[in-house]
Amino acid sequence: MKTGRNGEMKKRVSKKSVTQEPGTGRGLLAGDEIFLERLKRHHDELRWLFMELYDNDAMFAELCDRMRQFYLERNQELKEIDLKRESDKGWYQQNDMLGMMFYIDNFAGNMKGVESKLDYIEQCNVNYIHLMPFLDTPEGRSDGGYAVSDFRKVQEKLGSMKELESLTAACHKKNIHVCMDFVMNHTSEDHEWAKRACRKEGEYMSRYFFFDNGEWPALYERTVPQVFPTTAPGNFTYLPDLGYYVMTTFYPYQWDLNYRNPRVFNEMMYNFLYLANRGIDIIRIDAVPYIWKELNTSCRNLPQVHTIVRMMRIISEIVCPAVLLLGEVVMEPEKVTPYFGTLEKPECHMLYNVTTMATTWHTVATRDIKLLKKQLDIINGLPKDYVFLNYLRCHDDIGWGLDYGTLLLEGKGERSHKQYLNDYFQGFAGESNSRGELYNADPVTGDARFCGTTASMCGIEKADLEQDGEAMERAVRLDLMLHAYMFMQSGIPVLYSGDEIGQLNDYSYKEDPYKAEDSRYVHRGAMNWELAEKKTDNSTVEGKIFQGLAQLEKIRKREKAFVSNADTWTIETWDSSVLCMARHYQGEKLIGLFNFSEYDKTAWINETDGDYTDLISGQNMKPAGVNIPAYGFYYLKRNE
Repeated sequence: MKTGRNGEMKKRVSKKSVTQEPGTGRGLLAGDEIFLERLKRHHDELRWLFMELYDNDAMFAELCDRMRQFYLERNQELKEIDLKRESDKGWYQQNDMLGMMFYIDNFAGNMKGVESKLDYIEQCNVNYIHLMPFLDTPEGRSDGGYAVSDFRKVQEKLGSMKELESLTAACHKKNIHVCMDFVMNHTSEDHEWAKRACRKEGEYMSRYFFFDNGEWPALYERTVPQVFPTTAPGNFTYLPDLGYYVMTTFYPYQWDLNYRNPRVFNEMMYNFLYLANRGIDIIRIDAVPYIWKELNTSCRNLPQVHTIVRMMRIISEIVCPAVLLLGEVVMEPEKVTPYFGTLEKPECHMLYNVTTMATTWHTVATRDIKLLKKQLDIINGLPKDYVFLNYLRCHDDIGWGLDYGTLLLEGKGERSHKQYLNDYFQGFAGESNSRGELYNADPVTGDARFCGTTASMCGIEKADLEQDGEAMERAVRLDLMLHAYMFMQSGIPVLYSGDEIGQLNDYSYKEDPYKAEDSRYVHRGAMNWELAEKKTDNSTVEGKIFQGLAQLEKIRKREKAFVSNADTWTIETWDSSVLCMARHYQGEKLIGLFNFSEYDKTAWINETDGDYTDLISGQNMKPAGVNIPAYGFYYLKRNE
């Protein structure tokens, strides 16, 4: 807490906002008491952080008052979930957590459709669904839903807020947790704030970064990298009708919010709490490293960002402690882990394991596990309370954010290696069977990102086109091996909808004028429910993948060594294509062996602590000199 006369005055004002809460006469006395107890527990730190950024007593008092209002509006079922999860803070770290992400329209048309498909989601052994962006956005200028024009309205084609509440309530009855995207960095140019800013209302212009000449934008451009240098170059957009420049880090129709303004922070927190009260369990903070802007910096990962995320965590723990924060931090590992905060002052509950995902596909293309092993060793050395979301593919492209310092020691230069990876996954190099497309390719720097579904990248698309049975068998084995490896990682595995049946790239996006320029839509195709009907037929590709994944999912939920806070480590195999991972928890030990090569290999491990059983086949095996077929894997459990 700040000291001195000014600090003491601030403390007195904020204490008054706590002690003078009515607390009676509303028929929710017990609820008020719970809120006030939580507020009292977190008040001093929240106030310190808020005043550090904004030095505004009135805005802090308003924030506390509105937090209480949102708490009182929270329905009783959600409050009961809050209390349950408050008493079991590690509820999301168990081995029964399995996620699936999907676009609502692609998956089932609308929210009612998703609700009708909850039985299918259960059949996938999934208990956590990430609904990709569904808030109101302008047609054709939405960046896949990440240009929000109204944070309290659902896109009409997808449903309504009432239908969202119906869906989340139905999910909770089935013990399915619901995740959504919260786009904090910017709004759509069609948002009410932006429209009023265009009318030159100062209150609303101050919620963005407006400049009446190019001098300040030019100063920012000296130090701020470009996100999309080919499709949306620069970080500012000139508005000729207004005569101003506005900061647009991503696309010209996405206007960056000015979090130096406390009104922006407060209003966005009210949106956050409004959405939490619709029954959302996990809120994914989009583009979190970008939300604070400072001249003469990269405007990435600044200290104030961590202050804001910490305040969000506190606000959530006061009003809706059942809600988890998931940070989207697409950065190198040393810039990702700070978003967990510290054990004493946590920030995000979960983060994406982006670098490991990219390194996984690097390993597929090189058949060399050394970099991946190093990456996993780093993750395994982190505090066990850190929970990563692991995935093979998601809605976005793959950016090759690898450890090029290590690769350079092996003679692999950054530009040449990125070129090789993009050529490989397009099917042009390295005896590749992959298919896909580049996104945002820059001919000057040679940089590009890659798009494609897991199945297409594993060779299923090519084998299907060529009607090559042997190639299809190998491709399916690679697909299942990669999922088995992902399940073995520390954290929560997340499937991308369609991957459970081996869905392929969808090139029809090129026929849609709103999507044709964005190759990411190649892996955003609509769910093929006719193919899903084959999920129980083991003679089909769909059945082999679905049933294979189901076996892995059931093993993961059954074996307690798969909990997030198990001891995890890698084991040397003395073969550059074979990865060995181990897990230990409460006396139980598992070893995973994964062959990233299209050739049979031997893992020269020598674990001398007893006999093991392969959980896939039930065969008793000694973990020594293990022969692994091409793209094969084993889950070995030590016998008791």
